[in-house]
Amino acid sequence: MSKKTSIARIRNIGIIAHIDAGKTTVTERVLYYTGRSHKIGEVHDGEAVMDWMVDEQERGITITSAVTACRWNNLEIQIIDTPGHVDFTIEVERSLRVLDGVVGVFCAVGGVEPQSETVWRQADKYLVPKLAFINKMDRVGANFLGTIEMMKNKLSAKPLIIQLPVGEEENFEGVIDLITMKQIYWDDETLGAEFTVSDISKDNLEKARDYREKLIETLSDADDDIMEAYLAEEEIDDKQIVEAVRKATISLKLVPILCGSALKNKGIQPLLDAVTSFLPSPADVPPMTGIHPETEEKIECESKDSAPLAALIFKVSMIEGRKLSFVRVYSGKLKAGSSVFNPLRETSEKLARILRMHANKRERIKEAGAGSIVGVVGLKKSSTGETLCESDNPVLLEEMDFYEPVISVAVEPKSHSDQEKLDVVLEKYVAEDPTLRVKQDEDTGQTILSGMGELHLEVIISRMLREFKTSVNVGKPQVVYREAIEKEAAATAVFDREVAGQQHFGGVSIKLAPLERGTGNRFINKAPEESIPEQFIPAIEKGIMESFESGSLMGYPVADVEAVLTGVSFKESLGTELAFSVSASMACKEALSKGSPYLLEPIMAAEVFVPELFMGDVIGDLNARGGKIESLVAKTGVQVIKAVVPLSKMFGYSTSLRSASQGRGTFSMQFSHFDRS
Repeated sequence: MSKKTSIARIRNIGIIAHIDAGKTTVTERVLYYTGRSHKIGEVHDGEAVMDWMVDEQERGITITSAVTACRWNNLEIQIIDTPGHVDFTIEVERSLRVLDGVVGVFCAVGGVEPQSETVWRQADKYLVPKLAFINKMDRVGANFLGTIEMMKNKLSAKPLIIQLPVGEEENFEGVIDLITMKQIYWDDETLGAEFTVSDISKDNLEKARDYREKLIETLSDADDDIMEAYLAEEEIDDKQIVEAVRKATISLKLVPILCGSALKNKGIQPLLDAVTSFLPSPADVPPMTGIHPETEEKIECESKDSAPLAALIFKVSMIEGRKLSFVRVYSGKLKAGSSVFNPLRETSEKLARILRMHANKRERIKEAGAGSIVGVVGLKKSSTGETLCESDNPVLLEEMDFYEPVISVAVEPKSHSDQEKLDVVLEKYVAEDPTLRVKQDEDTGQTILSGMGELHLEVIISRMLREFKTSVNVGKPQVVYREAIEKEAAATAVFDREVAGQQHFGGVSIKLAPLERGTGNRFINKAPEESIPEQFIPAIEKGIMESFESGSLMGYPVADVEAVLTGVSFKESLGTELAFSVSASMACKEALSKGSPYLLEPIMAAEVFVPELFMGDVIGDLNARGGKIESLVAKTGVQVIKAVVPLSKMFGYSTSLRSASQGRGTFSMQFSHFDRS
């Protein structure tokens, strides 16, 4: 097999969806039918292969993205099973960054739920081709066409129906393949491993013909060859359709739609066929582009083993206290025992071992070529979002965006031995999770842990005890506020002091002005050029930006402020970077306190799913929490209330919702924006 063919035989896919749509159940079936595992692990039994962490098994949710590989139709499929809970969105974001295709799993009853919308948008952001699998077709309230309609409205997707369900709800029996025009039934005795392909029954034939016609019509809009054949009324064979669907999927024009019931073992093999037929190999997607770290010229990283190395660390995991880095190789080869270069840190690192991953099991391999997703042991300094390359061919791949935390808790060690471990343990978790922040409160001496939500922090604290035997007392969750100023303010400060036997002098005048919400902070130099040497300007900017990290009101970070340097005092031979940095910081602090500072609090976008019977109580409760109801939408059996609510009022909301709806209400929320509290 030539190198090119081997890359063409790889599929890097992710499985994305809202919590509880059945992602992990789908992945378990995939592993079983491809022979990767010999028994089907169920999420509700805590036995799913991909949910290997104790916290995942206890809670029945996916927390960390797990990587595995299996073979189907003589192709290698590398799969990442991602979390669906909004607190772990970063896990999805960094997985999508390195994938070539995704399977979006939708619940046929719930349709397009809030988190599936979020992850779909993330896939759009990284231009990842998609397939959709409408799961749970056997459930009461399942609505195949209703879910497709929601995909059009909510996701702006262009669905291409390539399968129809045979029956719905308890009558769901199998699927009709509109490309081959065959009906497929699964055998319950063999747990769906065996299935029967037959001609379409008379009852379904007319409907299937109509939908095949629609399939070709939709395809003709996206493919000129099909359009010509369709207009000329020529016969279009299955092979032409498969090629056209593949082209339209890879070019992001269409999303093929399949259906089934993963829990009842129906529909998974055609989904695997669709993954291998329609989703791209690393050779089919445009080459990853990076920049030269010094010249900043664009560099294309071709998907070839013979090209210079370009690989991205998309996740770092602490397993049994050891650092395991997950790496996607875009071009070139990683070899065990060799040295790689990290251009961001300008350092070389040695690859001790390369591992092919199967959830938490690992298999050592000597090398990994272009298109591979592998685990690497031995990287000491490199972290998430950083590039590995060759020192004589440096390239910097686009870094990842990370979200700002919105909730904090104070943690303090329970015993002296815990105190010694705490800092080391937290350092490991921060290296693993870029959305987790740790800082010391200077006034109380407490350690403050900040994250994406209550569940996020709960899981970290639970893991500290399980994995490192570190016990902590946890304070009540606190909201991470921001500070802003209401009006313009100016201040001048001079630093004139002897430090370590050297005289330092620098004076700075600045003016602060409020900016529009969400603009961020910025620095502008308007000081007369002749008044200060250019080399001291970065020190002044650094002093101002550092003072923005802690506001004058309550010490929260300052947001949306413009700092303008209006003048400086400079004395030849006494001017130093230290003097200008400190005087800039002093002037900034003074101006912040003069600018009528006020607090900004995180506002969350919440979606509450509740039966109509309890709507009044739930809306009343949201109003009492300072929430603004934005819309009410009726869905099968439930009402969906969309609201924006201050995070500070949402602590313990799940308990209130359960009691107000007799345990039948559910909700999800995610950060929307900061606003005046």
